[in-house]
Amino acid sequence: MISASRMQAQVQARRLSIIMPVLNEAEKVEHTLSLLSPLRERGIEVIVVDGGSFDDTLRLAAPLSDRLLQAPAGRARQMNAGAVASSGEVLLFLHADTLLPDGMPEIVLDGLSRTGKVWGRFDIRIAGKPQMLRLVAALMNMRSRLTGIMTGDQALFVRRNDFFEVGGFPGQELMEDIEISRRLKRRSAPLCLRGPVITSGRRWERNGVWRTILLMGRLRLLYWLGVPCKKLARAYK
Repeated sequence: MISASRMQAQVQARRLSIIMPVLNEAEKVEHTLSLLSPLRERGIEVIVVDGGSFDDTLRLAAPLSDRLLQAPAGRARQMNAGAVASSGEVLLFLHADTLLPDGMPEIVLDGLSRTGKVWGRFDIRIAGKPQMLRLVAALMNMRSRLTGIMTGDQALFVRRNDFFEVGGFPGQELMEDIEISRRLKRRSAPLCLRGPVITSGRRWERNGVWRTILLMGRLRLLYWLGVPCKKLARAYK
């Protein structure tokens, strides 16, 4: 017999959808999705949106998700497609190399309900060997709290109605996280949860910590100065 409290938790969990954009993520997607299985058992919807993978991503993701969709490549387009297909009252956007903290559903849903805020994000921890990554994560968290701007690695969560009312993610190739933060800030300040989520440091390790810091700082500055996103995307790639 299921207790009343457990039934209530399951009903509450069904209000949440997790949307994961992927592109050639065979290295990470199976592990990340397998950790979401207990959440699926509680009724949380997990939607994976593929942007044209040519590795084993689709095969690995299919049995570990509720829906496996395909959309034109580009995180913004893929996440918007997942949002349209979702059923949750609250949407959480999760990268394939990012792990959620324990108790995530209660932390997110109770936090939004208690504060009246419409969106938020988690503090981040970057997994990897370079000790510098701890400082990078701390500075990212601080910057996000001061500016109200999140990065995609911080697992954006947002009330469904508000997401669609601001137009979802803008159809741009880069900096879609900054732009949707700007839009959502007009509705409420973000709910900044300490979490943290744990994201892979593979990009930092592959390209070098300082080189990545300088690249991302330069791209953000150019974006604020009005440089077109297509030009920034070429520099990022």
